[in-house]
Order: sequence, then structure tokens, then C-alpha cells
Amino acid sequence: MQGPLPVVLVIHENRGLNPHIEDVTRRLALENYIAFAPDALYPLGGYPGDEDKARELFPKLDQAKTREDFLAAAAFLRGIDGGSGRLGVVGFCYGGAMTNFLATELPYVAAAAPFYGAAPAVESVPKIKAELLVVLAGEDPRVNASWPPYQAALDRAGVTYALYQPAGTQHGFHNDTTPRYDEAAAKEAWKRTLALFERRLRRA
Repeated sequence: MQGPLPVVLVIHENRGLNPHIEDVTRRLALENYIAFAPDALYPLGGYPGDEDKARELFPKLDQAKTREDFLAAAAFLRGIDGGSGRLGVVGFCYGGAMTNFLATELPYVAAAAPFYGAAPAVESVPKIKAELLVVLAGEDPRVNASWPPYQAALDRAGVTYALYQPAGTQHGFHNDTTPRYDEAAAKEAWKRTLALFERRLRRA
């Protein structure tokens, strides 16, 4: 497809830029998006090639600095050569929380799909300009506990959003490299994510 193309920032789980997130980014590229997936573990040497080692590294990150890095990544993508300037964000677990955060901080994010990520600060919700697809697992007590106040804040602020919460699924159900993977739910969540990006990043 001829450019300029819409751009999507992909944010990984608490394991860094592992092969699964590389594959998610590839899928977006095949849908004719400029897709970019930074590795938050870069300051600590990057994804170490092992999921357990990556998880052990994550608590060592300076999270304030990491948030600034993702804000900088979004600003970079907004002006990237060949891009249309229309930006979407998708993230998973840790990346879902970061997606929610970016949506509150960056009014130029047009579409955001946080997958089972912790809600942002409720007082920041009125700043959201993006359309949201909130993806939650059916069985995920810790993350799901933050949803009711988040939903109430979205409603009060008049933010456009949809919720997809397939019954019986567990946190991480979209990741096809883990036992928690739910093929039907993952495919439907991805279908809805692509529809959001098509609607908000190409047609708007």
C-alpha cells in the first residue's frame, strides 16, 4: 500500500521485547501499518532471550524513566517519515497499563487498545481523546478490580470506549506462547483491535 501510513506503537508485557511481541508487531506491519515495538529493557541490556530472566530484570527498571521513554517513542512515531501522523497504541499486561497511561498523556493518540492492563489514575481520565478498546480477561481479579472506577470515569468524561471481556479467559489470554492462550478469544480481540485502528487511524 502506498503511504503515508498510520502508525501503531506496540508495548510488551513485563518480559521485554520477546518473540511474541515481535510477532504481534509483524502482524500489524502486514496490515499496512508502520508498527514499532520498543524494548523497555534496553537500558538493562535488552530482552535476554529467556522469559524468566526477563521477568527478573523488570523490577530493576526506573519506571519514571521508562514512562518518559514511551512518551518519547510516541512523539517520534507521530512524526516518522512515511507516517500519516495518526497514532494508535496497543499493549499487553504491563503494556496495557502503559497504553492507558499514554492515552491520558497524549491527546494526539487516536486509538488505544489496552489488553488486561491496570487502569490509569482516575483523575487523568478526562484527558483521554482516543477511542478505546478495553480488553480484559474473564478471570483476572487484580486487574479487573480497577475496571469499575475506570469505567465510571470514562462515562463521566464522555470517552468513547468498548469493552471486550470473554468469559473463562485468564490474564494473558492473547499470548499464544503460554498455556493461558485462548485461541477463539485472542482472535476476536485482535479482530476488534484491527477494526478500531481501521476506523480511527485510516478513515477518521
